[in-house]
Amino acid sequence: MKKNGVLFLCGLYTVIMVLCLVYFYEKGNVHSYQVAIGGIVCGLMPIVLNRLTKRFFNAPMILSYVLFLVGSQLLGSLAHFYSLGWWDTCIHFFSGILLAFVAVALYERLLGKEASSPLSVWLILLFVWGFAVFGGVLWEVYEFSMDHLFGMHLQGGGNDDTMTDLIADTIGGGVIALFIALRGK
Repeated sequence: MKKNGVLFLCGLYTVIMVLCLVYFYEKGNVHSYQVAIGGIVCGLMPIVLNRLTKRFFNAPMILSYVLFLVGSQLLGSLAHFYSLGWWDTCIHFFSGILLAFVAVALYERLLGKEASSPLSVWLILLFVWGFAVFGGVLWEVYEFSMDHLFGMHLQGGGNDDTMTDLIADTIGGGVIALFIALRGK
């Protein structure tokens, strides 16, 4: 899939979120239209980054990002898939994978391919895995903060929810880190 096709998908997702915003705003559903506003911002992010920088993340990564947005915001929050219980864990597993791929892209862009050859495969594994886990930790800090500062209920299951999410993020990131390490050998 070419860059323009991926950017089109981001634009399409943004338009869907605008329609959701209008729909939920008219219904007076505050939580859902706030999610839609977040969806608009998230959908526009790759388009804005593409305009501001010369470097564009590869098409599979952006496609994965859009699928993550569909799964977490559109299906999870707006279509209430999070009520299934297992949906949140799957989304966190997928976010660990996505964050690991972001770590690989950052690593390649910051060091370049020629600089990476003298580095230990284990160092690369730890960077990719650590980046994914740290992203999961930051998300859980966000959930905790929103619950305590604004009375939201993002951590529906309390400590069990937090630990399950972190374990799923860790496993998702670990799978990709291990794959990258084995590929590097």
